[in-house]
Amino acid sequence: MAATLTLGDITVDVRQRDIKHLHLTVHPPEGRVRIAAPLRMKLDTIRVYAVSKLAWIKQQQHKLREQAREAPREYIDRESHYVWGRRCLLKVVEVDAAPSVELRHTRLTLRVRSGASREQKQAVVAQWYRDQIKAALPELLSTWEPRLGVRSEHAFVQKMRTKWGSCNPAARNIRLNTDLAKKPVECLEYVLVHELVHLLEPVHNARFVALMDRHLPDWAHRRQVLNALPVRHEDWGY
Repeated sequence: MAATLTLGDITVDVRQRDIKHLHLTVHPPEGRVRIAAPLRMKLDTIRVYAVSKLAWIKQQQHKLREQAREAPREYIDRESHYVWGRRCLLKVVEVDAAPSVELRHTRLTLRVRSGASREQKQAVVAQWYRDQIKAALPELLSTWEPRLGVRSEHAFVQKMRTKWGSCNPAARNIRLNTDLAKKPVECLEYVLVHELVHLLEPVHNARFVALMDRHLPDWAHRRQVLNALPVRHEDWGY
């Protein structure tokens, strides 16, 4: 079931689903607001909740509109790309072989077949970024799952437009944004811990904050660093 709420100059898209809790999100690039709500919850109750969050919504919209964005990437020689927070220069090499990416110091070499399109090059690099996170995850999970006393069933890595990560506590699955491979590794660790803590506490309440403070005391600083970095250029399509 879908509905729309109008709160002054803010429009809120409401989707009612088979869930237990309200979920409020503010989406880039312009701060579109969405609420996922339980099926039986009355629209008036959802409106009261949205009104109570107006200050937070406006704050998030301001952050999104002010956040720096990467320039569109063309995947050409000497173009800047970031790996774990370091600036690297791209070198494109044409080969008669399967495409690949290699990182040596601050040189990122992209090997592709002759005539490869920008979209094809982009797909190869995106897969490489995904693989970097997948390679980093086992050590991080083996550290943090026992420390928190939780275990995730699956950890997925995928392109995400609106979040750095997400958690499904019922299925015990977590998802991480491919672009975290561009940010300092401390940011990946913060997002992973954040999502694992959601296995203990599904919502962002006082208990959630207390758990983050106990297990990762500098989490707020890491979040600030992550959110201050430029985000991917994207044609958001709406």
